[in-house]
Amino acid sequence: MINGIRQKTIVGKGGKIEFTSPELLSGMRVEVIVLVEPEEQDATDYLLSTEANRTHLFQALQDLDDPSRYIYADPAEL
Repeated sequence: MINGIRQKTIVGKGGKIEFTSPELLSGMRVEVIVLVEPEEQDATDYLLSTEANRTHLFQALQDLDDPSRYIYADPAEL
């Protein structure tokens, strides 16, 4: 007896999902659960996605112009 079949597919026109498996027999009762994968967000879009993120990023860029604001870390001490 099969407990589960996992497949990835792409939603077709009109939201249609096609799922085929030789283990599935005609008339068999099954439960279908659809898990939607989140879209990957571009790193730049994420960094600029909120006012707080933008402010932090632009401040960090300004800090690069002032070496006295650099923080040095010795990897051996971490």
